[in-house]
Amino acid sequence: MKDIVIIGAGGFGREVAWLIEDINKKNKEWNLVGFVDDNEKIQGSEINGYKVVGNINWLKEQELYVVNAIGDPVTKKKIIEKLDGSKNQYPILIHPSVIYSESVIFGEGSIICAGNIITVNIQIGKHVIINLDCTIGHDANIGDYSTVLPSVNISGFVKTKECVSVGTGSAIIQGVSIGKNTVVGAGAVVVKDLPANCTAVGSPAKPIKFHE
Repeated sequence: MKDIVIIGAGGFGREVAWLIEDINKKNKEWNLVGFVDDNEKIQGSEINGYKVVGNINWLKEQELYVVNAIGDPVTKKKIIEKLDGSKNQYPILIHPSVIYSESVIFGEGSIICAGNIITVNIQIGKHVIINLDCTIGHDANIGDYSTVLPSVNISGFVKTKECVSVGTGSAIIQGVSIGKNTVVGAGAVVVKDLPANCTAVGSPAKPIKFHE
């Protein structure tokens, strides 16, 4: 079995631990060493049976398999950049219940949670999170570091750029593009392209603020 650690000991980190446990029920692949977190108050503590073994500076000196369970795309990217040059590796974790075709390409470090359906000729970028119960249609392209929260429906030919966050229960119709660093609010319906660096809400989704 291969040694793996999870970056982030919060709620999603605990869900990723559960995902790894489910993978191991089918094929004993991973030895979950524990969590990595910069919160000094929890160093050495145990969470759901797994120890918080160190912080990011500690992880830089290791040679482990690493999965990043930080949901915010921008923060997730910054953490991975801090580990540039380390000997760690970033596996793809896919829950055994996920339905996907052989024509789907998954980038390193991606986390695909239970209940997802990912159809054909789809590209999932590096360090992407696809949370529970989503559908992704043909020829979609999900940019690096993006996070798709639970129960999202993404139609065919959708393209999201880097560091996009797609909120719970939202829907994106076919052919829409979403710019870098944009946040789609929970329950939004995206029917037109969205620019970079904005937060968009509503049905139809419209930008309500812009950020750097």
